[in-house]
Amino acid sequence: MTFQPTSPFPPHGSAQQVAFHRTELAAILSVYGRMVAAGEWRDYGISSLRDVAVFSVFRRTAENPLYRIEKRPKLRSRQGQYAVIGMDGQVLKRGHDLRTVLRVLERKLIRAVD
Repeated sequence: MTFQPTSPFPPHGSAQQVAFHRTELAAILSVYGRMVAAGEWRDYGISSLRDVAVFSVFRRTAENPLYRIEKRPKLRSRQGQYAVIGMDGQVLKRGHDLRTVLRVLERKLIRAVD
């Protein structure tokens, strides 16, 4: 009988988390900065899970997110790996290019001047 030690950690590479790349975060934070300057948004949160990376945007700290920007690499060959999801769970925009997907949020910034 041979003894094989078991590790509480999974083998390297088997359960990696999905995360945003530096260039993706730069695009997201660019939109975020403009919305903070306009007084629309105040806080954000980033989650890196096994299947999805989520950038959540909040109007106030202690409430549900207004929008979620998600990256799901498994959908890369189908609908696109990036999505903007509203507070009610409705997908506002999905696509392959992050900057194109983020344009749906920039439309919220454009308002008529009184």
